[in-house]
Amino acid sequence: MSQQLLEMVEKSSLKAEVPQFEIGDTVDVHCRILEGEKERIQLFTGVVIARAGSGSRETFTVRRIVQGEGVERKFPLHSPKIGKVVVQRSGVTHRAKLYYLRDRIGKAVRLRERRTDHAAKAAAAKGKK
Repeated sequence: MSQQLLEMVEKSSLKAEVPQFEIGDTVDVHCRILEGEKERIQLFTGVVIARAGSGSRETFTVRRIVQGEGVERKFPLHSPKIGKVVVQRSGVTHRAKLYYLRDRIGKAVRLRERRTDHAAKAAAAKGKK
């Protein structure tokens, strides 16, 4: 009974459209920032290195390099502060967590790009124009 009640309460806080991305994807996370009474959108671009949790408690971790320092940020997936998540490129991975990227520097941080039909169609469309 109590588990069903928790699920009902949790459903009300879930987003209707959950962004589709995977571990290893390079994403742009649009965050809503409140400064006084003004609201603005701030981008955080990086590689998704982890996803954790389920339901309304699901989070994902994004890592990027800023001035030679690694910066990681955890985002709640269903938070109203997250505007949208845009996938820039997809990376090939064989692991669920990419914590090994923390030890790498320079070009070694890059992941091999996943080749998809969508990317092939886009490349073909560029060639025709």
